[in-house]
Amino acid sequence: MSLSVRMLGWGIPPNVTGGLDTHVGYLVDELVDHGVDIELIFPAEFAPEEERPELVPVETGEGDIRSRIGRLTGTFVERSADADIIHTHDWFGYAPGKQAAEHSDAQWVASFHSLSSDRNIDPPQIEVETEQKLANEADHLISVSQIVADDVRELYGAESTVIHNGFASVEPSGEIDVRAEHEIDGPMLLFVGRHTDQKGIGHLLYAMKKIRRTDVTLVIGGSGHQTDQLKQFASLLGIDDQVKFVGYIPSKTLGDYYEAADVFVSPSLAEPFGLTITEALAAGAHVVATRSGVRETLPDGLLIEVTPDSESIADGIQQALSRTEPPEYEPYTWAEMTEEIIELYEDVTA
Repeated sequence: MSLSVRMLGWGIPPNVTGGLDTHVGYLVDELVDHGVDIELIFPAEFAPEEERPELVPVETGEGDIRSRIGRLTGTFVERSADADIIHTHDWFGYAPGKQAAEHSDAQWVASFHSLSSDRNIDPPQIEVETEQKLANEADHLISVSQIVADDVRELYGAESTVIHNGFASVEPSGEIDVRAEHEIDGPMLLFVGRHTDQKGIGHLLYAMKKIRRTDVTLVIGGSGHQTDQLKQFASLLGIDDQVKFVGYIPSKTLGDYYEAADVFVSPSLAEPFGLTITEALAAGAHVVATRSGVRETLPDGLLIEVTPDSESIADGIQQALSRTEPPEYEPYTWAEMTEEIIELYEDVTA
């Protein structure tokens, strides 16, 4: 069966803003390899240097995400007119998806990668309302984990098909010696992500105080509205000499950081999947993590599971540092994920 799919996205590797963009990039590549007629409509700002026929970048100008998505909508509707499937992602795909569905005979598939309640302690009402509309009006819903599917059912009364993300990996560049650059001699802990309440970084800093080991260094990558506050908290705890805030880590050198780390820590209050966990595992790091969707695809005991509080995280770090063998597991691939999505496409268009 020959399928025509039109997809709305935001970024695509190497220009990503989060795990959703990584997912979309792998999915588009795999759909091309599987012979699917796929086009991705997305902001030109995030277009890679090389032109590719499946990529349709659109200039969106300045403004907030809703304004910029509004400028994508006309192109998305036009390109979707004769499609079998229109596929959007998260709340920002609602308005373009709705209009494209109204102007075509396509089936509308919407993927939930996370919910506004995962990203915000006090979710913006407009996002919550849009997610409810999306859950009500899309023809078919996909959730990237059972955690997300349960939340979609509980919050919005809608059923979704669980199709997990594939496992991401990042190759080291070999261009930097992370330990030498940051003067790290002992065990290295790593966190990479946005500096927001949801990521639980404050609990991780307090855990550093509680493990009472002066030979351990915590490297914190990323940035956000909490960065300055977190630096002040580390200083207040008296551990600022053990914590390195390295800012945004470019994708080119991210693999070098994973390779240098002994332990990756994911202390999130909510982690619907956790692609950074798969990247760390692929590099051979042990992982201490709170509840995450990726756990659903891994053998018991591989992740050291903790709760988002400093005492539990400190215990988990101690346990991880005592492990001597690298993690062993069978990764769930992007090709496997794509085959499940294609099967859903075929079922809904049959």
